Amino acid sequence: MRTKSVGKKKINVVTLGCSKNVYDSEVLMSQLKANGKEVVHEDKGDIVVINTCGFIDNAKEESINTILDYVEAKNRGEVEKVFVTGCLSERYKPDLVREIPDVDQYFGTRDLPVLLKHLGADYKHELVGERLTTTPKHYAYLKISEGCDRPCSFCAIPLMRGGHVSTPIEKLVKEAQKLAKKGTKELILIAQDLTYYGLDIYKKRALGDLLKELVKVEGIEWIRLHYAFPSGFPEDVLDIIREEPKVCNYIDIPLQHINSDLLKSMKRGTTHEKTDALLGKFREKVPDMAIRTTLIVGYPGETQEIFNELKDWVREQRFDRLGCFTYSHEENTGAYVLEDDVPQEVKEARVEEIMEIQSQISWEKNQEKIGNIYKCIFDRKEGNYFIGRTEYDSPDVDNTVLVSAENTYISIGDFAEVRITSAEEFDLYGELI
Repeated sequence: MRTKSVGKKKINVVTLGCSKNVYDSEVLMSQLKANGKEVVHEDKGDIVVINTCGFIDNAKEESINTILDYVEAKNRGEVEKVFVTGCLSERYKPDLVREIPDVDQYFGTRDLPVLLKHLGADYKHELVGERLTTTPKHYAYLKISEGCDRPCSFCAIPLMRGGHVSTPIEKLVKEAQKLAKKGTKELILIAQDLTYYGLDIYKKRALGDLLKELVKVEGIEWIRLHYAFPSGFPEDVLDIIREEPKVCNYIDIPLQHINSDLLKSMKRGTTHEKTDALLGKFREKVPDMAIRTTLIVGYPGETQEIFNELKDWVREQRFDRLGCFTYSHEENTGAYVLEDDVPQEVKEARVEEIMEIQSQISWEKNQEKIGNIYKCIFDRKEGNYFIGRTEYDSPDVDNTVLVSAENTYISIGDFAEVRITSAEEFDLYGELI
């Protein structure tokens, strides 16, 4: 057992789950730093704060295992206190208190001031919009709203995050300006639902109005849109994407499925025909747009025939980017009353089938890029390559552009023009122009 430190305690913030959790951890860290606390992200510390995810079974399992690991470290005397916050503890706090009592305190998703108090810090209102970013400094997430009002039957997010609350445009612009002064060049707009932005505070869909203000921020060169809901998508946004150079020709729009009966059961507010019409509008208004989507397979009632419809549609639409997940039967969601009738091994096989189709599509699309020149931003160096992205690619989830570092130097965070010389399924190789 190591000797407890007598002086200043170092607080280690551990982040699990999605980019919204990354954002929340960054806000927590900035508050702690402003209170004179020594804070690190996923490093060694005397006090550990675990920001958990509780979205689906795999995420819950990862969160629980992480909590147990740090509780064991506490019992060995390697850390002094373990605090748990985020979605898992918002949703399952009574169960967690009972099952893992050695955690010092559990907090929900909106308990930041109370959490800070337990860490010997005060919530500083003047710091709203300030974050200690954990991403490379040249890109940052900008969370434009919290929570969700959608009734999707498979989703537990409203149980953990509450109803939709938009952040006013002026606050987001100030936050973007602060980020730009610190060297941020790319803003990735995130929310549970970008499409709904503004309805609560402006009584209209105001994503377009927000974009018009954010493009004025000096130093920001790319603005990227993540997690738009298909139903009620504000079409003025398409005109802005097409006309405004700073707004990337890219959108992440989780469509989840295409069978109309399943979409109705999922309470998605759309149909096969309406979805195709929306995608057609995207491609008509912004022909150069990269469309990313995510799908769920194995939802209750997904027969082989329905799954075949999904496969045919993926082949037909030829998405630029696509992710696929198995359905997770979540308590207290609308779909929980349905029979989880697709065996797990069938769900997993269906994911593999979808991703095999998408891998071929991605390979074919990438072959078409050979010889083309793209503006790329460079995120890091790995081995003998600098790793960058085009405007059609988001960090961590999409394609990368690799440029040999043997006879070339690129500063991380810089933009450069790259000619594509060869391509694989998810990687492009190129040379500087």
